[in-house]
Amino acid sequence: MEYLHTIDLSFLQLTDLQRIIPNKTILVLSDDVIQKVNRCREYLDKKVDEHERLIYGVNTGFGSLCNTAISKEELGQLQRNLVLSHACGMGEEVPQEVVRLMLLFKILGLSKGHSGVQLETLERLIFFFNNDIFPVVYQQGSLGASGDLAPLAHLSLPLIGEGKVYFDGKVQNTSVVYQKLSLYPISLQSKEGLALLNGTQFMSAYAFHCLDKGWQLWHNWQRIAALSLDAYDGRKEPFHPAIHEVRPHEGQIVSAKNFLDILEGSEILAQEKEHVQDPYSFRCIPQVHGASYDSLKHAEKVIITEINAVTDNPTIFPELDEVISAGNFHGQPLALILDFLAIALSEMGSISERRVYKLISGTRNLPAFLTPNPGLNS
Repeated sequence: MEYLHTIDLSFLQLTDLQRIIPNKTILVLSDDVIQKVNRCREYLDKKVDEHERLIYGVNTGFGSLCNTAISKEELGQLQRNLVLSHACGMGEEVPQEVVRLMLLFKILGLSKGHSGVQLETLERLIFFFNNDIFPVVYQQGSLGASGDLAPLAHLSLPLIGEGKVYFDGKVQNTSVVYQKLSLYPISLQSKEGLALLNGTQFMSAYAFHCLDKGWQLWHNWQRIAALSLDAYDGRKEPFHPAIHEVRPHEGQIVSAKNFLDILEGSEILAQEKEHVQDPYSFRCIPQVHGASYDSLKHAEKVIITEINAVTDNPTIFPELDEVISAGNFHGQPLALILDFLAIALSEMGSISERRVYKLISGTRNLPAFLTPNPGLNS
């Protein structure tokens, strides 16, 4: 199914991503975005032409060379050299589904009109996305939480005609693909290499990928745990709404209600129970699954905010007549939330393991190891 999505200046929501990502999506830029991107580029060009003041990464070197002036004639070469010098990743390739997310998120960041890229550069990234041209990116080489320089350099190489891409189901040199499609390399202008390499799109792509898989796991764990409760002849009282109204964590309430919905009509759940109380791993499902639900919701908020953010440096504000060097490229919000997400999901695995143990332990009229003749290990 082909889906058309217009990138505008609004905040992209999770529901938008859920339409874009699973489908063959064609991206187009709104007129507002085109105007804002062009206005930012024009402002930066004018700033460089009319003022001698040093602007980090625009007419200076990088890092410890931040006070070294670069001549106007060498600004484009400086940006090209930056991309080439940082394309030093190694290890396994980033899966194409994650590279596709990287492209989308880089497009979104640059479309905010605070990065100073040429419209041509942004449109080439959109062309890659729309035509399933995925740069070869490597998993190792990033600077931890402090920006995604190496992965984004590999993502950017094809813009200047370098590197390799997946196209027509195989890896090809970018130059070969450009010949087939009658394309030409982009000539980077001042600040563009920095805009492409600075940012958190590698982290954001993996974070969203993990979040998406995490929600799938959460819903599957709910269903499997419900089946386990029924198989263990568990009680329904721990899922009663009154219990969760007096401890009103959103996830706990959602988990308990979802459980009762899954088991609606169960004759096993409705029958009288001989036992007074279930083991912890069954009785505390709403509390444990609910806490993971709340963690997933918090992670979702952080990740969606990051996807919609401007994360390169420096950041350009034509309306304020300011080019500000700061630290939006730092991935600390994502670094912390990914650790949080890992804890939340591992806790669901932990309590699931305890339910499995109870199911195979030979209690509640269930045969040991769920087999009629455990001595034969059959």
